[in-house]
Amino acid sequence: MNWLNHPQILAWRDRLVPPEHDNGWAPFISLGYLLFLFLPVLVPRIAEPNWLPLTALALLVFLPLYFRACWARGREVALLVVAMTVLALPLAQINPFSNTFVIFACAFAPRLSSMRRSLLLAFGVTVAYSIYLMAFVRGAPLTIGITYLVGTATFVGSHFMRENQRKQVALRLSHEEVRRLAALAERERIGRDLHDLLGHTLSLITLKSELANRLWERDLHAARQEVREVERVAREALGQVRRAVTGIRAAGLAAETASAKLLLESSGIVFQYDLGRLPPSPEIETSLALAVREAVTNIHRHARATRASVRLSQDGGDLLLEVRDNGSGNDIVPGNGLSGMRERLAQFGAELRVDSIRNQGTCLSVRVPQAAQRAQAATDVVPVQ
Repeated sequence: MNWLNHPQILAWRDRLVPPEHDNGWAPFISLGYLLFLFLPVLVPRIAEPNWLPLTALALLVFLPLYFRACWARGREVALLVVAMTVLALPLAQINPFSNTFVIFACAFAPRLSSMRRSLLLAFGVTVAYSIYLMAFVRGAPLTIGITYLVGTATFVGSHFMRENQRKQVALRLSHEEVRRLAALAERERIGRDLHDLLGHTLSLITLKSELANRLWERDLHAARQEVREVERVAREALGQVRRAVTGIRAAGLAAETASAKLLLESSGIVFQYDLGRLPPSPEIETSLALAVREAVTNIHRHARATRASVRLSQDGGDLLLEVRDNGSGNDIVPGNGLSGMRERLAQFGAELRVDSIRNQGTCLSVRVPQAAQRAQAATDVVPVQ
């Protein structure tokens, strides 16, 4: 089934159903219920002789209504629900399973803005269909009973699915807000640190440089002493900047794991993390933080896990990041996120590995060799002239 994840197939799917709802292939799987329309093939005596071509024609009309209803809002939803019900009416005289269209209509009714309107719409189309059956179709009571029973079930199921989608959207927005506020707070902290650390030091370097320049002609020994003081102060400033950068880097993985905890625990997944000693390079830490983000997103969307963890540790001289879950596990399909993560990590010699066992969970591990850490840390240091 890997072909279902082909980019062109996914692009085609996202043109038919809204990708922001994160429903995947569920809207297409739901179309399997349309097979009930063709049950008269098994029991020909319950349908009219010409039922098959007219049912196929009705199905061709229904599919555009269905996919449009996946995108519709407000009044358009009501119009499409009524259209599905109207499509079922003439078909009811030749195919006793025309109530399939009404059941789909009940499934789309909860898309209205209020529960009261949704109930009125679903109840209204079901009653209208029932009245039509009682007036024009034999065997109506059984079909009406099935329509009310299955229609109610699909309405309730669709309502709760819709509520879950709304909660997911709200959670995603709160997650993005946490990231935005964390980034804003970090920018403000960096500004304060730079002002506190460098403001006084640079002023002192300026004053001592001016003093050395004035003493150069009159007292060479004193001038050289001032120059040595400038060198000492500059080296202290360099150390302070490096310590400040270390603090800034520490917020990278820490902020990402805190955000992951908010996302997963809001979905009922127990999350634990242990960062240990942070990487010596900001580039490495940024890449590891993005790897954590991608892995946690996959756990949230696909793993169906109850527990997850992130651990950063030293394995010999290597740096090892592990993201684990106890979810369903499955064959890993390399998507854009995983491929991009692998390319980003490969730039500084890190290795990405994903181990997934069905019904036992998945472990994503990133190993950064010691030599790669040193090389990247050396490139991150700007030499002082």
